[in-house]
Amino acid sequence: MFAPFTFESAKRAAEPQANVQHSRHSDLEYHDPVALDVHPQSLRALLAVLDTGSFTAAADRLGFTQSALSKQMSALESETGAVLFRRAPRGVEATPAAHQLARRAIVVLDQLDAAERELVASPVGGKVALGAFPTAAMSLIPRTISRVRGENPSVIIDFAASSTPVQIRRLRAGRLDLAVLAVGEGLPDYDLTGIETEPLPSGPLLVAVGAKHRLARAHRVDVAELAEESWVVGRGARGAPQFGAWPTLSDPHHVAHLADWSTRLGFVAAGLGITVVPTLAESLLPPSVTAIEVDDPRWTGRATTLARIGPLTEPTATVRTALVGEARAIAGRTAGLQD
Repeated sequence: MFAPFTFESAKRAAEPQANVQHSRHSDLEYHDPVALDVHPQSLRALLAVLDTGSFTAAADRLGFTQSALSKQMSALESETGAVLFRRAPRGVEATPAAHQLARRAIVVLDQLDAAERELVASPVGGKVALGAFPTAAMSLIPRTISRVRGENPSVIIDFAASSTPVQIRRLRAGRLDLAVLAVGEGLPDYDLTGIETEPLPSGPLLVAVGAKHRLARAHRVDVAELAEESWVVGRGARGAPQFGAWPTLSDPHHVAHLADWSTRLGFVAAGLGITVVPTLAESLLPPSVTAIEVDDPRWTGRATTLARIGPLTEPTATVRTALVGEARAIAGRTAGLQD
């Protein structure tokens, strides 16, 4: 762990406003100009509360008790001289000061993580930081890690699952060497300036139905067959892309919004609805759930992309080769590709 970090950048961000008169009801109470002595864990706790919307959910995510997290936030408010959260009917409500601090905290934590990687990584050890969106982590990433360990045990993969927007930020901050991104129709037009990308074989988007569903024995269906279906769709952190109903359907009926894939598939297996799954996840479907392809001329599809910044080192090239090989093997179900 790093020692407490002197948060000079936050102080400088506040200085232009230091002479502004604030009422006693203001969220910001500026003290004499001193450096903020804030521990990185307090900043991570702040971001967790903002992301989840409550102290309880943030404490669960970080592995703390709620009282310990509350004490961290109280200490952070004392150190910054700002009110960061106010009680709301459901959870807590972040103040403008909290959002202002969070923007700086993201940059600080990215730089600390990058510094830690530079300090602990050995140029001979072959450590590669790999990221991927959660669905890719279900099959593609474990298979890739297993392949690399078998063929090149000296290459160590440090893996973290996160949404595509988070991965892009971590690539730019130097926290990732390789990132598996989801791009295409229905997703934001991400800014990939300065990032080198190459397509990974990914196969088509599929629909998962329960074993007793009327379409369970069909290998392929027309999109019109899905118009009256009920959908189990994803739910995640604010701004994180999720799998919804079939993308070209108008006004689909949602029966559940669920964050966890296993729960979504449990609903599907029980006949409560159907869901969209990528080919990358098909091999992990339970026996009570089957995947079918969809004929839809209006759907142009999504793609899985491998991204990096800078040249490929030898360890990174090894991981890239394994990723491409495993992606090709998984996508070969429908694309006719061979590993």
